[in-house]
Amino acid sequence: MNANAVTILIVDDEPPILRLLRTSLVSQGFQVIEAMNGENALAEAGRSSPDLVILDLGLPDVDGLDVIRTLRGAGNAVPILVLSSRSDEKGKVEALDLGADDYVTKPFGTAELFARIRAALRHRLQQQGEPPVFRSGDLEVDLVRRIVRMRDEEVKLTPKEYDILRMLVAHAGKVLTHRMLMSEVWGGETDVQYLRIYVRQLRQKIETNPERPQYILTETGIGYRLKME
Repeated sequence: MNANAVTILIVDDEPPILRLLRTSLVSQGFQVIEAMNGENALAEAGRSSPDLVILDLGLPDVDGLDVIRTLRGAGNAVPILVLSSRSDEKGKVEALDLGADDYVTKPFGTAELFARIRAALRHRLQQQGEPPVFRSGDLEVDLVRRIVRMRDEEVKLTPKEYDILRMLVAHAGKVLTHRMLMSEVWGGETDVQYLRIYVRQLRQKIETNPERPQYILTETGIGYRLKME
């Protein structure tokens, strides 16, 4: 990925965080635009068409959740990486359900931040290209023929297991909340325990060690993410 071609909009009202993000991103060759409140963020998103938005939820004027709601309501599909405090689990879940792609917890390390940025940008490119075969490490999912392989050997999945994996593949690198997965796979609200059971069964089939998964990662209290490589 050519960082020089990527413009990132940072939305945060804390000058030290802005400085840290700006310095870190510019050092990696990204172009940076800044906004310190929601109103300016929405204006910049419309004017500059950034490739990714890093968004703090606690803004002084418009709530960060309303920024997400407004962007997605207008059909803007720009990847959104939420900045969240460690205790704000409810805000993370709501942001993801509204259409944010991922979140980074404050305080954060730059290595994690760059990894999340790369995943969000790759997911955007994947959505645009819609590759029929997904690969990550030894995992291969043929979305056309509905065939799943691990280390070149076919893995037999139940319909529900496949539906869960298909959703994770379609949004690889992105956190999917429990509610999003249950809505898509079961067509509405269901007991989250059912989802956990199916994810456990799925891990037993595709993970080398289901207790320490390498592909289907748990976002505690929020949902799941499929690792991209």
